Amino acid sequence: MGQGSGPTLKANAFALLVALLSVFTFSCEGPGVVPKSGYVPVAEFDPSRDAEQDIGAGVAEAKRSGRRVLLDVGGEWCVWCRKLDQFFDDNQDVAGFLQQNFVVVKVNYSPRNENERVLSRYPQVQGFPHFFVLDDAGRLLHSQGTAELEEGDHHDRAKVLAFLRRWAPG
Repeated sequence: MGQGSGPTLKANAFALLVALLSVFTFSCEGPGVVPKSGYVPVAEFDPSRDAEQDIGAGVAEAKRSGRRVLLDVGGEWCVWCRKLDQFFDDNQDVAGFLQQNFVVVKVNYSPRNENERVLSRYPQVQGFPHFFVLDDAGRLLHSQGTAELEEGDHHDRAKVLAFLRRWAPG
């Protein structure tokens, strides 16, 4: 095979397609959504991520956009973490309020990576998921388990919205 063909060419073409789709997705946001700056949200509990770097990038984005940071500590193993994600998928208006007012950074806690060094800076987590609210300088404003936002086997819409409104900037 000649140079520039085969698997490498396909991989490069795929990478270009992904990059173009990312640009298109971020440029086609609806009204009321904070414009993107190149910041890529941490949307999964990934044990291979550098939580300290992710939090730093989240704080920088919060400062740039006038929002606060919501650290969401949990893991893919966590049933209530998945229920919380589903809650936001099912309640797009609440998810929109969250995105307008907070930079969400998911911080993995799992046997593979407990992120001890980073999490040792905050109050001890008693259960998962757990929220830490930071200001746009990275200072801790509030620590809360999400059990207080639950009702029966799901997250309560009114409780989640009241929490977000209480800790939103301004």
